[in-house]
Amino acid sequence: MATRIMLGWRECVDLPVLGLAGLRAKVDSGARSSSLHVDAQWRFVEAGTPWVGFRVSQRAGMPGIEAAAPVLDEREVTDSGGHRTVRAFLRTTLRLAGVEREIDINLTDRHGMLFPMLLGRSAMVRQFTVDPARSFLHGRAPVAGAAPRPGTAP
Repeated sequence: MATRIMLGWRECVDLPVLGLAGLRAKVDSGARSSSLHVDAQWRFVEAGTPWVGFRVSQRAGMPGIEAAAPVLDEREVTDSGGHRTVRAFLRTTLRLAGVEREIDINLTDRHGMLFPMLLGRSAMVRQFTVDPARSFLHGRAPVAGAAPRPGTAP
């Protein structure tokens, strides 16, 4: 069996294709899918393919970042409170602990949550393991105005 990279219960992740760096993520092996908080989302069609555009505010007081991606799928997701909603899923690159891999994430409103991203077990399979007693094993998000973390885009 290949050696897996240890993660803490919270980590900072990058979604470079979407232009997002240093996102605080809750690492949750109890959740199947990964979720990204979006302030707003809209649908459109590009070359006959359904796309979703969205705006993400990474930190309070900072301008939101707009991104768009093809809709991979739309699926019903049950949240931790048992509420079911249909969410758009997209496929993008996750950068974490020096590893880049393609993951599927859904877009949702997580404004009441402490972490704008939830990293579910399908994104961790065969690559990562979690130590729930530890946090930020692979660095924290940079402070505004500070130099970017090694391995992140400026």
